[in-house]
Amino acid sequence: MNTPITIIGAGLGGLMLARVLHVHGIASTIYEAEASPNVRTQGGQLDIHDYNGQLALKAADLFDEFTAIIHAGGEATRVLDKYGTVLLDEPDDGTGNRPEVQRGDLRRILLNSLPADTIRWGHRLASVSPLGSGRHLLTFSDGGTITSDILVGADGAWSKVRSLLSTARPAYVGTSFIETYLFDADVRHEASADAVGAGALFALAPEKGILAHREADGVLHTYVALNKPEDWLDRIDFSDATTARAQVAKEFEGWAPGLTALITDGETDPIPRKIYALPVNHTWERVPGVTLLGDAAHLMSPFAGEGANLAMFDGAELGKAIAANSGDMEAALRAYEVELFLRSASAAAEAERNLKLCFGENAPHSLLNLFSPPPMHQ
Repeated sequence: MNTPITIIGAGLGGLMLARVLHVHGIASTIYEAEASPNVRTQGGQLDIHDYNGQLALKAADLFDEFTAIIHAGGEATRVLDKYGTVLLDEPDDGTGNRPEVQRGDLRRILLNSLPADTIRWGHRLASVSPLGSGRHLLTFSDGGTITSDILVGADGAWSKVRSLLSTARPAYVGTSFIETYLFDADVRHEASADAVGAGALFALAPEKGILAHREADGVLHTYVALNKPEDWLDRIDFSDATTARAQVAKEFEGWAPGLTALITDGETDPIPRKIYALPVNHTWERVPGVTLLGDAAHLMSPFAGEGANLAMFDGAELGKAIAANSGDMEAALRAYEVELFLRSASAAAEAERNLKLCFGENAPHSLLNLFSPPPMHQ
């Protein structure tokens, strides 16, 4: 079986690429490891920026669908110290520069925009090998194989396609997250709801923080962040949710009760996540017939807020490059990668800087200065 444009991974970036190609009348096939689109939840809210993510949605002719899922008021931002003192409280200004939407809703829009036969679910890539002349043999975990003419790795942090282009591996950045949720918070968790406010919360101190989003219907989605060794989470028994929450909360003794309750009162099993990143200036030499997008190309910590935005923008830009150079795929991939490397290096450097600002020795004031720089002395 020969597939002209093969995309590995049905995340936001892979779906965006397939959609923009479809808009230009170009067929593609996505191979996705998950068995169906509903096999797992799709994470929390994303702020979609007007200079990349929104441009991608416009290129995909999906901007109206996007505006229909915006969480009104979700652009508000609040910075607190560990005692709950409000240091910054910026309301949603209504400009729509970075509106919040649920990742699952955004993915659904993209899924629904594609022809029904675009995605092959339940196809986990096991290995990939070059055949020469830009073609590649892909073998899936069920033993099935295909040959690609143009291969795009949109397969995330631990991309198998990346090995065709780069020896780089994601490295632990020194920070771990634990996710928790509170529901019907305005009624049942008033102190926490008051602390979070209307949008995004950053409650920070050196080496640690409690970050949260207010989602629709009174949901508070919390990301507890700790600068810890890579194996620290492994030493917590997350199969015992109550004990795990208590062990994490111990790291925040002396913090405001409304903040620590975001941990101790969690109503779902806490989810541990170690944060990894590729090198800031990750690049590769042009290899015929293959490229990368999204986290496969430029995995970074979430502290630039660019992961989903860049993945979609990558997908849209690659789709446009292919459409503009349909007679010369190598020219298309080369042009795409030149710009990809520039934008991803800039965003990765910002993510690395912001991570240090959030949990460095001057937190939370270092982050506060980023949002509201001190006035220049005359």
